[in-house]
Amino acid sequence: MSVTARRVWATKSEEQEASKELIEILKTLESELGDKHYFGGETFGLVDIALIGFYSWFEVYEKYGNVSIESECSKLIAWAKRCLQRESVAKALPESDKVTAFISERRKSLGLE
Repeated sequence: MSVTARRVWATKSEEQEASKELIEILKTLESELGDKHYFGGETFGLVDIALIGFYSWFEVYEKYGNVSIESECSKLIAWAKRCLQRESVAKALPESDKVTAFISERRKSLGLE
């Protein structure tokens, strides 16, 4: 996922096939989640810990990939919001706007903006 995700923000918008690929990856994750609260069922577990970090990047993917993750993967967004209700997760994740600001600066340094 990380190579595809990087291609979303590290390429010019007219060159973005990666956005479609990213949505397909997220839809696959969403299908694995199904109707469960967490990937392991009713309990927050290792898979949730491994994946929740990507949520901080969703704003970046939406901004530079011209996609709406929330409309495409609503169950995944609901899962992320459940995870963020946990104090340990909320404290550990960087704020999306800070990630977006960092990537904006990075894109400028790469000559993409």
